[in-house]
Amino acid sequence: MSDTLELKIEEWLNWDKNEHTIREITALRDEGNTVLLEKLLMSRLEFGTAGLRGRMGPGYSQMNDLVIVQTSQGLASYVDEVFGSDAEELGVVVGYDGRYNSKRFAELTAAIFINKGIPVYLYSQVCPTPFVPFALLHFKCVCGVMVTASHNPKDDNGYKVYWNNGAQIIPPHDKNIQEAIMKNLAPLDCSWDTSIIDHSNLLNDPLPAVMDAYYSIIQDCILYPNINANTPVKFTYTPMHGVGYPYMLQAFNIANFKPFVVVEEQKDPDPEFSTVEFPNPEEGKSSLELAIKTANENQCTVILANDPDADRLAVAEKSKTGDWRVFSGNEVGALLGWWCLYCYREKNPDADLSDVYMMSSTVSSMILKSMSKVEGFKFLETLTGFKWMGNKSHELISEGKTVLFAFEEAIGFMCGTAVLDKDGVSAAVQTAGLVAYLKTKGLSLTDKLNEIYLKYGRHITLNSYYFCHDQTVLKKIFERLRNFKGTPKTYPDGIIEGKYKIVGIRDLTNGFDSTQPDQKAILPVSSSSQMVTFTFNNGLVATLRTSGTEPKIKYYTELCASPEEQNEEVLSTTLNEMVEAIVQEFLQPEVNGLIPRSS
Repeated sequence: MSDTLELKIEEWLNWDKNEHTIREITALRDEGNTVLLEKLLMSRLEFGTAGLRGRMGPGYSQMNDLVIVQTSQGLASYVDEVFGSDAEELGVVVGYDGRYNSKRFAELTAAIFINKGIPVYLYSQVCPTPFVPFALLHFKCVCGVMVTASHNPKDDNGYKVYWNNGAQIIPPHDKNIQEAIMKNLAPLDCSWDTSIIDHSNLLNDPLPAVMDAYYSIIQDCILYPNINANTPVKFTYTPMHGVGYPYMLQAFNIANFKPFVVVEEQKDPDPEFSTVEFPNPEEGKSSLELAIKTANENQCTVILANDPDADRLAVAEKSKTGDWRVFSGNEVGALLGWWCLYCYREKNPDADLSDVYMMSSTVSSMILKSMSKVEGFKFLETLTGFKWMGNKSHELISEGKTVLFAFEEAIGFMCGTAVLDKDGVSAAVQTAGLVAYLKTKGLSLTDKLNEIYLKYGRHITLNSYYFCHDQTVLKKIFERLRNFKGTPKTYPDGIIEGKYKIVGIRDLTNGFDSTQPDQKAILPVSSSSQMVTFTFNNGLVATLRTSGTEPKIKYYTELCASPEEQNEEVLSTTLNEMVEAIVQEFLQPEVNGLIPRSS
């Protein structure tokens, strides 16, 4: 065992106050397990724009009490540096989900800010992630922390940070916070004492005020309360073992709906996620088996599903033949985009749409872009992640613009701007309102989606991913695409021996964009992540990117057809042919040892 590792072990045992993680590190030392100890102690989780997210366990490279203490000390120091006395006046918001250790991590965070003289709005019970950015804006706080790993496996947890504009942090805050963490690694004795939150006058529970304010906005956004009250449609809802149930119950009540049928087995927070292999409704039918069973038993025709921290929404509908259709995030985005525009026009019949905006991320469907060309509102494309859409929304609002809707294909939806992030609760109640309205017209969600495609053009997508645990392989794949003809910035010019030609290339890793006059990308560039988009002459857009939180290489493809091209079978055949070629010619999964999603 090296001297450096021995010093790190001694440092950990001196700093850590959690008997479980102390015991685990001690046992590994006594076993002489230097390989694992080096993995746990010689590298650390780095704070990024997604904050922290990782497996729970001992060591600086995992999520545990000590890492949370160090992170919160760094964040509190940075907040103090940026906001000074304003932080002591305005405070911070802290929330947590139902995972193992989430409440503990939240209380440690709260104690550290209180010890620095900064007031804390700490939720008294588990809450949806969107309740943190909502409370942040409501109370005009300087920042917010949500302890959650969203839909990750049960062994993971995370630490998500919002800034005073109500949106997730973006550069340079992430790097500045990381630097502040590294300057504040030694834990103060008071940082471990969570008893301070039991008697400090700097601690407040935001829940009562947030419930009143949030649901007042929900109520104001309901277009047809009478239609909701009288709809014959029955809904099944699942919170996927997460936090959503009581909050969705209240949302349905405020919106004038009859109560939904909850999936009893998944109703309450369960850190084991005992009925699902992956607590992620984005996985489709495999994650909704119990919801479908419950819906069938109770004659429900629509399923609404939140992920465990209730910021995402999945939607499924029963067809007349009894089959269930689980809508993709892009399809729900098209439906909610249409509905948000319809509601806005009904409430503002004389509105000028030239200052009205909708947006989606670069890996999501461009259906809103197609709608904007017909309807006259503005469309914006952002980088992947709601942090970009939230910050852009704040910027637009500051300029006096109206932001109606934003979405991402990973079933994330922002209806309005009460929350500058994805919000599965408001999205669910808006979806239910759309369903109820369509029922009065004799239409289903599927019928409405087809109407949208008839008017704006059929947009069909095919997205998936491969697992790859070797970062050097991922880099090699993308460097090959950037040097396709042997010299830099010589990308492929087509697939299937030129059958489909590439007419545009945007590389947001190095900033190259062939469609711009100066060949420089307009969207922000990040050399720390891999992302290349190819546009083909027949309207196909394909983006290849690495995941920021998982060992995956993802591909997102969409064929954007004109309204005249409505033969879905022909379009699907073309899409499948092209995606297969892109995968084989660009990713070369067999050559690079990539593991298919289904494996």
